[in-house]
Amino acid sequence: MSDWSLRELLSGLHDDIQTKLSISRRSFSHPGTKGDASEAAWLEMLQTYLPQRYQAMSAHVVDSHGAFSEQIDVVIFDRQYSPFIFKFQEQSIVPAESVYAVFEAKQVINAAQVAYAQKKVASVRRLQRTSLPIPHAGGTYPAKPLQHILGGLLTLESDWKNNLLGEPLKSALVTASADDRLDMGCVAAHGVFSCDDKGCAVISSMEKPATAFLFDLIARLQESATVPMIDIRAYARWLDVAAPRA
Repeated sequence: MSDWSLRELLSGLHDDIQTKLSISRRSFSHPGTKGDASEAAWLEMLQTYLPQRYQAMSAHVVDSHGAFSEQIDVVIFDRQYSPFIFKFQEQSIVPAESVYAVFEAKQVINAAQVAYAQKKVASVRRLQRTSLPIPHAGGTYPAKPLQHILGGLLTLESDWKNNLLGEPLKSALVTASADDRLDMGCVAAHGVFSCDDKGCAVISSMEKPATAFLFDLIARLQESATVPMIDIRAYARWLDVAAPRA
């Protein structure tokens, strides 16, 4: 029999990110530095454990109309079928068609941070996305319907001291628009939450929330299948058409 323990391995995954988040919270006094460290911890976990067809980084998202999202802490996007990504001075920009999920990473969850994350998520979902018919050996498949872009919030602690992940969180998560709904999130010290068209559910006082969140995220990404076929010519229209041609 092997000495390996799957339970211990999965527990270690959660313990690793909770430790990193806790150290950054205790060690840095500057809010910006503390926030950057928390963001880096979540990104490292996702970059390590997500299947390689997905990539995760901090980025802006752009559409073929030239509209940009706000800066997003964690963008999970396709690199198998998406044709480009722009990087300049450590700033990254990805096309809207390639995006599977976006998350904000904060130290604590509270009503203000939920509203802030909702605003950031909406700035991505409102972008235009193209979807072309897909050629294959026997003909052409119809254009893929646009998948729902997952959105959420990742934190270490809760500001609701007397009701860590209870009714105050559920109330904050309620939104009138599908554009700014937070589908899922993790409060690493306490639990996870998820929302859909029927409402929101919170699981608190659970063991290893970060691992549970990661597995749920991977399952949801699998359900999204593949991003649509991007119309790269729609982006090419932004080239200077007046430039001399060879």
